[in-house]
Amino acid sequence: MSIAGHDGSLGREIDARAALIDACRALNARGVNQGKAGNASVRWDRGSRAGLLVTPSALPYDRMRPDDIVWLSLELAGSGGAAGGDVAAVVDSAGRRPSSEWRIHRDIYQHRPEAAAVLHAHPPHATALACLPEGQSSGIPAFHYMVAVAGGVDIRCAAYATFGSPALSEATLAALAGRRACLMAHHGIVALGASLDAALSLAEEVESLARMYLLARQLGTPALLDEAEMKRVLALFADYRPDQAPEAG
Repeated sequence: MSIAGHDGSLGREIDARAALIDACRALNARGVNQGKAGNASVRWDRGSRAGLLVTPSALPYDRMRPDDIVWLSLELAGSGGAAGGDVAAVVDSAGRRPSSEWRIHRDIYQHRPEAAAVLHAHPPHATALACLPEGQSSGIPAFHYMVAVAGGVDIRCAAYATFGSPALSEATLAALAGRRACLMAHHGIVALGASLDAALSLAEEVESLARMYLLARQLGTPALLDEAEMKRVLALFADYRPDQAPEAG
């Protein structure tokens, strides 16, 4: 799944489509997602037309085939009635419907030029935390230095909005400001990366951190690292390539 980039160097489109399916199946296999939940995309331009490849709506990953993946233009995906929330109006040239969360993927690519892949999942621990008032207000705070893997001193939680809506995409973009991952209230997580591998590793790390944080809270109130220490950690993480997540020491 390391083929994913954002400059036309992803190889053949069929390979990118297959890699998306592999990433979704890996999410489920690693316990970061389940069933038909979640979705994934890669930035994919067709000549001069900027666009993305995204998983389709309501199709189990074990039944998904490369031809089921939907290509959307970054411009067409937000035009006409679809911009108002009519997901059914957004189809590709073959009549396939993209995931109901296509808008989040489209908007991330429009506002985050460094993003080449986006994963959305419903991991059990991160989602449980995103259903708690404290999780919604504080996300995952700096109880562990690896929180910095998402790009900041904490991992925020996006405010709740109905799935597939422009409001949800706006809330997700806000929570992702200066970050590569966020929780989503009453919903799940989003992770972006310079490759599918990077986004998948980050999604897995966010779920692991949420699990550790919930375990720590069962024993008491976790101590938090101060902002100065988190900034030192962030500076150290900056030495890693943008398509790599630092390994826990």
